[in-house]
Amino acid sequence: MLNLAVYEFEGRIPKIGKNTYVSPTASVIGAVTIGEECYIAPGAVVKGDYGEITIGNGTSVQDNVIIHARPNESTTIGNNVTLGHGCIIHNAVVQDDAVIGMGAIVSDYAVVGEWAIVGEGAVVRSKFEVPKEKIVVGVPAKIIADVQDHHREELTAFKRRYRSLAIRYPTGLKKIA
Repeated sequence: MLNLAVYEFEGRIPKIGKNTYVSPTASVIGAVTIGEECYIAPGAVVKGDYGEITIGNGTSVQDNVIIHARPNESTTIGNNVTLGHGCIIHNAVVQDDAVIGMGAIVSDYAVVGEWAIVGEGAVVRSKFEVPKEKIVVGVPAKIIADVQDHHREELTAFKRRYRSLAIRYPTGLKKIA
């Protein structure tokens, strides 16, 4: 069994759902609720030290993602969300099935709608709302297209892959050195 990097902070205790994998090199701290079959990758930081974080079922929090919230406020990540490598979600809402690309930033009070896609490196500024099923890119992020069926098909396959990893990692990962 792997040692999880899950920490209580001043009476704020993380809650981790069934079949969720948290890498030993990730940090889950304080008032954090993570649903079932989530994948929390190496280097991810999910910090509910003075704010609260909620992550739904089947969500992939990839390597070096940072999730945080302002004091006495919250960040909410929906079900089946993909948070790409190195992205930052701060005091925002990311709704079900959305995809946040590698290195993107979703800032305070922003809302990313269902099945929306935030492109790699994009910056979703404070209080901006990405409508459901839209694709945004750039700095600041701007709507460029609608999500198509081929996007959903490809991204659903990736989402299934990470759910599978969440279940397989605890027994399949072996330290060799």
